[in-house]
Amino acid sequence: QVQLVESGGGSVQAGGSLRLSCAASGYTGRKYCLAWFRQAPGKEREGVARIYSGGGNPHYADSVKGRFTISQDNAKNTLYLQMNSLKPEDTAMYYCAADPRGVCYTLQPSFYAYWGQGTQVTVSS
Repeated sequence: QVQLVESGGGSVQAGGSLRLSCAASGYTGRKYCLAWFRQAPGKEREGVARIYSGGGNPHYADSVKGRFTISQDNAKNTLYLQMNSLKPEDTAMYYCAADPRGVCYTLQPSFYAYWGQGTQVTVSS
């Protein structure tokens, strides 16, 4: 069973930076589609960025393109999200997610099999 644990959230002023981490356990040697999502109160869960553990270019939502960077350390089974130039509208609970089916083409939440519990990011103006 894959388990994902996020960390690194917190409170920051607008324009600041945070780096989120997602530590994974239980990987079986497959290639995974890895992603970050966020959900603000009263809003639907939104895909932020995704990356394939087997390589290839990452994909970003337009709202974060140029400000956020998704990366992975396969040796540590850890996924990262570097968030720069943060805005108040980035305030949300951030979740990492993974899917083991060997393809990686969407940021639809329903595609992903495994989810972490989330880490809160609050950006003040």
